[in-house]
Amino acid sequence: MGGVTSSMAAKFAFFPPNPPSYRLVTDELTGLLLLSPFPHRENVEILKLPTRKGTDIVAMYIRHPMATSTLLYSHGNAADLGQMYELFIELSIHLRVNFMGYDYSGYGQSSGKPSEQNTYADIEAAYKCLEESYGTKQEDIILYGQSVGSGPTLDLAARLPQLRAVVLHSPILSGLRVMYPVKRTYWFDIYKNIDKIPLVNCPVLIMHLEEVRYMDPMDGLIRIPETFVRCSRNSDVCCLLTSGTSDEVVDCSHGKQLWELCKEKYEPLWLKGGNHCDLEHYPEYIRHLKKFISTVEKSPSQRYSSRRSTDQFEQSRKSTDVFEVSRKSTDRREKPRHSTDRLEKPKIQSNHVDKLEKLKSLSNNADKLEKLRISFDQMERSRRSVDCHEKSRKSIDHQLERARKSVDRSQIMDWLWARATAVKRFFVWLAR
Repeated sequence: MGGVTSSMAAKFAFFPPNPPSYRLVTDELTGLLLLSPFPHRENVEILKLPTRKGTDIVAMYIRHPMATSTLLYSHGNAADLGQMYELFIELSIHLRVNFMGYDYSGYGQSSGKPSEQNTYADIEAAYKCLEESYGTKQEDIILYGQSVGSGPTLDLAARLPQLRAVVLHSPILSGLRVMYPVKRTYWFDIYKNIDKIPLVNCPVLIMHLEEVRYMDPMDGLIRIPETFVRCSRNSDVCCLLTSGTSDEVVDCSHGKQLWELCKEKYEPLWLKGGNHCDLEHYPEYIRHLKKFISTVEKSPSQRYSSRRSTDQFEQSRKSTDVFEVSRKSTDRREKPRHSTDRLEKPKIQSNHVDKLEKLKSLSNNADKLEKLRISFDQMERSRRSVDCHEKSRKSIDHQLERARKSVDRSQIMDWLWARATAVKRFFVWLAR
């Protein structure tokens, strides 16, 4: 039953150009594979790769001398390497990346027939070639999936925890959701991207055009506007999935919902007013893609440094006061207390010290000043700890009582109470 369902889904999902837009030829002098009618380029290699499904797929690898990343591109459902050739060359140049594109089984000159499982085997073969033939590390690879290509892209990305990044160009939630807005995933659905994207651990960029492409609910056939047909005849880049507003339209909501499910989101690109054949011609497309690749090529420490510095800013700001208090405490040794409990004097912040210095000038009596400073310490302690409030209050009363006994009560009573009131107001102001 599953095989029948997959075969039926393949009829709706895959539209390989017929006839193929290129021929595969072997150079008589060098023995190299070439794509005809395109001229040979020194930095371009044409390959035939075996897959675990027993098919042979055609792939092309483009070297860039300044590249630090390699982009593995899975194209849409209505194109082959011949139609994508010039675009791949331009993307490699503008993005400064090594580039690998490939044809699915049954596309172009690749053998076999297109199916969901075959596309998974196809992208695995291309990835294996990058690792084994070109020594590319997983952390240097960016997977790019366009339209139906988002299916094999996310399937592989969910199984590679150290990828550099993923780009999704007009992606789909799943094959069934293209036709019907179902709320759950069924066993017979294909390309269940909605279930796989939460498993992707790297940054994800999603780009989508908002334009009409619909499926006829009567016969299940995709109806393509005349502008799309003209693009297909001119061998421009075209694929199935775009956006719209009615139930029959595959719209930008696919990309937006996938973006919401990403673990590591990157600023998406939603373009309006164009048709699905010319996304690559928009200046915003290449500009946004270059910015994304430049960002993910930074080391993780650089990429997240701004986030970490923001998170630590408040902690660093608070710790500055503690360091300053510690320095002041070291520079100025406290005199022993005259109280019997011999409790250690709490640390005084610099602004408190300034206020204390002003209070010193009010009296030349060193003994009264020392007792008043002890009162400051006790009141500061009561402000910092609610539990010590009662103890601090009693200590203040005790110190005031000793002060009243040590001097002429008739002369100092009014002065002490006035100062105590000023001190109380001072700490109420500090506590605000």
